[in-house]
Amino acid sequence: MTSPVNKIPTLRLGNHGREIGIQGLGCMGISEFYGPTDIQNVEAVIETAIEQGVNMFDTADMYGLGENERFLSPWVRRYRDKMFICTKFGYTRTPENPYDWSIDNRPEYIRTAVNRSLQRMQIDCIDLYYMHRRDPAVPLSDSIGTLADLVVEGKIGAVGLSAVNGDELREASAIHPISALQSEWSLFSRDIEQDVIPVAAELGITLVPYAPLGRGLLTNSTINTVLAENDARHHFPRFTRENLAANALIVAKVSAIAEAKNMSTAQVALAWLYTKAREMQISAIPIPGTRNRQRLAENLAAASMTLSINEMAELNELAEQIQGSAI
Repeated sequence: MTSPVNKIPTLRLGNHGREIGIQGLGCMGISEFYGPTDIQNVEAVIETAIEQGVNMFDTADMYGLGENERFLSPWVRRYRDKMFICTKFGYTRTPENPYDWSIDNRPEYIRTAVNRSLQRMQIDCIDLYYMHRRDPAVPLSDSIGTLADLVVEGKIGAVGLSAVNGDELREASAIHPISALQSEWSLFSRDIEQDVIPVAAELGITLVPYAPLGRGLLTNSTINTVLAENDARHHFPRFTRENLAANALIVAKVSAIAEAKNMSTAQVALAWLYTKAREMQISAIPIPGTRNRQRLAENLAAASMTLSINEMAELNELAEQIQGSAI
């Protein structure tokens, strides 16, 4: 007899959205940025994630220059009722111009981008469509207005923003309901707590923290690991040789708490995030990325783990000690 699968809890996306598992899967690293990928391992991760109740799968049109969306396509079509697919537009990178990091929020570009994503994934509707980055030269009334039209047309189900400030979030929400805000948030990256999270909480917008494990720093696996030559972290300040040595001492403090609680370092980092979200009265669905099934199981288990007041206080002090900016 097969034992029942313990699925993760759910929460409602935004004020009126679907019930979503409280942890998603960031898919960026499957195609690019973090070194070579074992496709068989990734396939097992995706299948296991779906079994465990993960339904938010996060990609973007520029991840792998479109290949990330194509890779997910078979699963999205096979498990359409179980996968809440999120993708993004904004960066103009293409296979022909892979080093073009320009941002385009013009209505005509948005319409071109959404059609390309729909075609790559071979679906009729993107569940949640994010503006990947804001181009301040394009009025939000133009870009958000276009996204609102796409909702009416049935090409997207909900509108999301990424890495905007509190004022931009409030302005966009006055044009059309924003279901989710994706921003970097972790034990080591807490800039959004002052300006952004209070606005999102007030407006009932779900926060989707990306890089909740500090791009691997909070897994304690990158400290003594030689990164692949094409790993993007070679260019991130926190991963320079000097800063990484200093940051290893900070990670060791997280690991000490983890060891005392029989948890992994990553589980402590995720448990901190869930606890902090409750304190700040914001619904949050972190999207840690992993290409390893054991790591996936660890991350999902963290959704039900707790930290004491004293542990939270100790962890809250660490962000100010980290050396180097996140990117």
